[in-house]
Parts: sequence; C-alpha cells; structure tokens
Amino acid sequence: QGRLVESGGGLVQAGASLRLSCAAAGRASAHYYMAWFRQAPGKEREFVAAVSWSPGTTYYADSVKGRFTITKDGAETAVILQMNSLKSEDTAVYYCAAGSFLTASEPSDDFLYTNWGQGTQVTVSS
Repeated sequence: QGRLVESGGGLVQAGASLRLSCAAAGRASAHYYMAWFRQAPGKEREFVAAVSWSPGTTYYADSVKGRFTITKDGAETAVILQMNSLKSEDTAVYYCAAGSFLTASEPSDDFLYTNWGQGTQVTVSS
C-alpha cells in the first residue's frame, strides 16, 4: 500500500458536521484496515474509528459512538469519516491510517498501522 491522502476538515461551530476523506494508492490487501486517529494539543494520539476491508466491520471509540460514522468509499481503497454533532473536545489533528494485520482485539492500537496520512485539522468552536 502506498501513501494516504486526506481531505476535509476545517473550522466549524459546535453541533455542526464535517466529513473527512482518505484515499490509499493501490488495492486493499488481505486483513486490511483503515482507521482514523486524532491528536489534540498536549495530548496523546487516540483512536477514533476503524473499518476492516472484509467483512467491513466498524469500530469506534466510546467518545464518538453515535456521532461519527466510518464507511468505505465505493470501489476505491478509501474511507470517509462523517462527523456529526461536533463538540469542542473533538478539536484535533485527524490522521488517517492503514495497515494489514491480524488481531484478536479491536484495531485501535496505532502500532498496528503501517501507513499514515499527513493529518488534517478539525477545529470546533463552542
């Protein structure tokens, strides 16, 4: 898998929605996952959401369940993160990540992912 290209992000008010997109060069390999992580100023990077390419299982951090949705973007090796009901605490740099791995637990550890995007800023004003 090649580089990841992210798009989306920006400045919105609390309660608004944003959509992030991430596209990977090449086709998804076996046991392929794509995910989003985020890092707020002064905080460690944290897991947001992930999707397994087959069978398409999705995973979410408790803090975003019911508000964020991760989906595969059609036939491309790409994902969309739809973020609704944004809160000020969602403000962070959001990173797309991808990798092929087997895991017995949820794919929420950043060390599982080998490819990373450059990050896109999401700022939510209260």
